[in-house]
Amino acid sequence: MDNWNEIRTAAYVARLGTISAAAEALGVHRATVTRHVDGLEAALGAKLFQRHARGFTSTELGRELLRIADATTGQFNELQRVAKGQSGALSGELTVTALDVIVPLILPVLNGFQDRNPEVAVRVVSSDRILKLEYGEADIAFRVGRKPQHPDNVVLRALTLRTGLYAAPAYAAKHGCPKTPAEFSAHRFIGPDGAAPRTSYFDWLAETVPEDRIRLRSNSIKALWDAVSAGSGIGFAPEHLARDGGLVAVLPPQEDWCEPVWAVTHVDLHRTPRVQAFVHVLKRIMAGK
Repeated sequence: MDNWNEIRTAAYVARLGTISAAAEALGVHRATVTRHVDGLEAALGAKLFQRHARGFTSTELGRELLRIADATTGQFNELQRVAKGQSGALSGELTVTALDVIVPLILPVLNGFQDRNPEVAVRVVSSDRILKLEYGEADIAFRVGRKPQHPDNVVLRALTLRTGLYAAPAYAAKHGCPKTPAEFSAHRFIGPDGAAPRTSYFDWLAETVPEDRIRLRSNSIKALWDAVSAGSGIGFAPEHLARDGGLVAVLPPQEDWCEPVWAVTHVDLHRTPRVQAFVHVLKRIMAGK
């Protein structure tokens, strides 16, 4: 049992339930995942999974493997965090994660950080998945909405995501823009489906716009913003995207539509030189310096 890669791969299959999902999460080919699982089962002399049409179901041995693999991964990452914390030199790599839709907002912070710390390489992980800071998957996470409450995290208010109701110039030229809610029934709107994140502006949309006028829906915030820019209808977009894309304001950002953006670090890394240098730059930019 000297091949950790096979164990880690099988753990992803146990966690995600399919070869395809595990392959995507690991960034490898499906054939590699299958080979690792088959090899590990052969080495153990027992089945880790029951195969069926919908995917893989873990056997009792498979569930035990997942438990052990998660515990071992946590120990490895704890060792990595300790090693990072002992390093005082401003070099190496700083990993920052954020939703792809807010990456443009944090780029000035990243630029300012690298201007002052040119020997530190910055890695940006743009993902809808919330990376686990406690497992060392990222040094800094930017999160939108309610203030994160994990007791092992240090949380700093970073930015504000200002959102308004907009239309693309092409849509406005063809259909005009409503001036009052009474005119909404003559227009096409873009809105969330049931799987999209819950926000105050989507609540306003549901209360104000007739449901049959929401002609395009998506679970993805970015897809909804892209649809507004493409002229698919009237919908919500962040102020910075509207400004850069020349969108036409139907309603400017309202106070209760604005969402806080939080910078989150794990307590074990918060006092490391790289993270402290990043927080220093963030605070300066927030203060307008």
